[in-house]
Amino acid sequence: MYGFEETKTAAAARPENAPLPPLRSAALEAAFRRCADFESRRLRVGAEGSEEVFVCWLDGLISSFEAAEELLRPLCEPGRVGAADAEGIFAALRGGAVSCPSIEERTELGALCEDLTHGRCVLVSDALGRALSFDVKSQAARAVAEPTLEKSLKGSKDSFVESLRLNTALVRRHLPTPRLKLAEQTLGRRSATRVAVLFLEDAAAPETVAALARRLEAIEPDALVSLGPLEDRLVERPLSPFPQLLHTEKPDRLARWLLDGRVALLVDGVPIALALPVSFAAFMTVTGDGNMNRLVASLLTALRYLALVLGMFLPALYASVASFHPEMIPTRLLLSIMEAKKDVPFSTGAELVGMLVAFALLQEAGLRLPNPVGDTVSIIGALIVGQAAVEARLVSPIAIIVVAVSGIACYTMPSQDMGAAVRLCRALLLLAGIAAGLYGVALGCCLIAAHLSAIDSFGQNYTAPLSGRKGGGLLKLLTAPRAGDRRQT
Repeated sequence: MYGFEETKTAAAARPENAPLPPLRSAALEAAFRRCADFESRRLRVGAEGSEEVFVCWLDGLISSFEAAEELLRPLCEPGRVGAADAEGIFAALRGGAVSCPSIEERTELGALCEDLTHGRCVLVSDALGRALSFDVKSQAARAVAEPTLEKSLKGSKDSFVESLRLNTALVRRHLPTPRLKLAEQTLGRRSATRVAVLFLEDAAAPETVAALARRLEAIEPDALVSLGPLEDRLVERPLSPFPQLLHTEKPDRLARWLLDGRVALLVDGVPIALALPVSFAAFMTVTGDGNMNRLVASLLTALRYLALVLGMFLPALYASVASFHPEMIPTRLLLSIMEAKKDVPFSTGAELVGMLVAFALLQEAGLRLPNPVGDTVSIIGALIVGQAAVEARLVSPIAIIVVAVSGIACYTMPSQDMGAAVRLCRALLLLAGIAAGLYGVALGCCLIAAHLSAIDSFGQNYTAPLSGRKGGGLLKLLTAPRAGDRRQT
């Protein structure tokens, strides 16, 4: 439609053992043909201006002013590069004729194109068939701001951005030690996305780092522009609803995970960090636990587990008891429930399923709409629609209370991914309770526990510390962890 023909690269057409063709500026111009942001200049450099070089960059990743000040101006200054031939010019540039912090020599077109797309300036000599890549990247990135997903009362107020190098710098500010190791790898045949692996040399298990390296090497995506494809290939059970990688947008929280011996992943263009290995208990802690009194933080952790039980089991237990085991309800409460339901035409199970669907629709609408409109929709749905449904005798007040308590309990989950898994399990348990009462709920609970026990995260069981051989697992589960205590919970 726009005149972009489908072409094969020279690297794909060349046999495996064939010698590399000499690098030419024409090949680079052909690779970036029809790219409006591709800027280039041909300059004559040397003692007598007899050697021609080709300088190019991608506008936006590098500003024209920075390219002119750091590279073009030094090349054009008389006597700055005193060599007479191309080999001498390259030696002078590598020796300090320009003040760029990083200079790399390239002989392959693919590596040169990758340098350009990652914000470097390139100088090509057709006479030598080689090129130099200069680091003159501009800081055209979103400024570091306060986190929007993870709120902290006493912790730091910085969050990750879309620049990989800026994100690694934020982590090093919290861990200023040479033991913090960083390895980079490029993933994606088309996107060429840089991925950084971070770990503390004296804290992370070597087998975990090696296992992660093997899995990253086995990944060959066509493009990597989000975390979804990367997560699916890293975890052992991608179809499980429970998250198997930790997510955070806060550098201080990632630093705590690194101190605990975990390995982190940062992806260029994504303001979220991943960490592994994980356990179920790791998703029940928040950033502020390490900054609070240990007793208070432990009580809040226990409150989150109570909210987990209420959010997952309350609708299923109410449907089971009200439909199959009414004798378990106290008499006065049972009479109150019967009085509220006498004019409702639907069964208890149908009420709860309908309310959960309506609750999910309101939640989805609140997330997708702009903030002012989303808040208005939530208020209208919660107050007007809910009150109208009760007055119209479509649902009973007790059903609304049960669904509301369960929904609020799910909102207390520190991890959004874990909250989504809890909501899915809540729906499945509700259907089991409607079908078989408490026996169905008990069977569903056993299946969930068996599934959690079968998940392995890079050598660590998902149910740790409850599944460990040492005692005191429940105490460790409810005790708020501290950074650097080497407990991967």
